[in-house]
Amino acid sequence: MPTLDRVHPFFAFFAEASVPIRVGVFFAVWVAIWLPIAIPLAIALKWHPFKPLEIRQKLPLVASLYLLAPIVLWAAAWVQNVPFSHYGLSGNLDDLGSVSRGLALGTIGLVVLFGVQTLLGWIEWKSENWKQLGSVLLPTLFLGLWIGVTEELVFRGFVLGQLEQTYGLWSGAIVSSLIFALLHLVWEGSENIPQLPGLWLMGMVLCLARGVDHNHLGLAWGLHAGWVFGMASLDSANLIGYTGRASDWLTGLKEKPLAGAMGLLFLLTTAGALWAMI
Repeated sequence: MPTLDRVHPFFAFFAEASVPIRVGVFFAVWVAIWLPIAIPLAIALKWHPFKPLEIRQKLPLVASLYLLAPIVLWAAAWVQNVPFSHYGLSGNLDDLGSVSRGLALGTIGLVVLFGVQTLLGWIEWKSENWKQLGSVLLPTLFLGLWIGVTEELVFRGFVLGQLEQTYGLWSGAIVSSLIFALLHLVWEGSENIPQLPGLWLMGMVLCLARGVDHNHLGLAWGLHAGWVFGMASLDSANLIGYTGRASDWLTGLKEKPLAGAMGLLFLLTTAGALWAMI
C-alpha cells in the first residue's frame, strides 16, 4: 500500500496485519490516546484499575473514553480504505426504524423480566420512589443511546467485522462477545466475574440482532440502548428491591440480573424473538 507507506509505516502495518493483531492494535491505540485524559481523572476521582467503580467515578471515565471512540473508528476505516458506514450504520431512515424496534424490544423485555419476578414475589417495588422516575427518564435514555451506539460500533461493527472476514460469522461472534464480556472487568473488577457468562451471551444476542438487521447495527443499537435505559432508570430511581424469597442464582448474584438464571433466560428469550424476525 504505497500511499499509506508514504503517510506513515504504522498505517500500512495496521492495514496489512493479521486480524488478531489489528484488533489488539485498535484497542491499544484507543487506550493510548485516552490515558493522558484518564490518568489525571483517575487520580482526581481516586480510582484504581480493576477496582469497582462508584457511579461518580465511572461516568467521567467512561464518557472520556467513549468520546474518543468515533475518532479511532474513523481512523481505522480511513487506514483500511472503507467508509465509516462499513461498520453498520448509514444514518438513513431504515436504521432509525431498526433502532426504534430494538429500543422497544429491549425495554418491553425488561418489563416482562421484572414483571414475572414481581408475580413470583421475588422483587418488590418501592412505591415511594415512583415520583423520581420522571426526572431520570430523559438522561438515562440519552445514556442508553450513547453507550449503545458506541459499544455496537466497536464490538459488533469493528471487532466482529474484522474477525468475521477471517474466521467466519459464528467464530467471530463467539470471540467478539468474549472480548466484550472480558473488557467489562476493567470497570467493575472481580465483582463482574459472575456476570461474564451473561455478558458473553448478551454479546451473542447482539450479534444475532446485527444478522437479523442484514449486518446493520440499528436493531442491535436499539436493543442495547433499551437494556441500558431500562436498568439505569430502575437503578437511578431506586425502584426495586429483592425480597430474598428466591436464590441469588435465580435473580442474580449481588442483585445483578446477568449473574442469575432469570437474566440468562431473558437473553435466550430475546434471542428467540429475534430469530422469529428472520
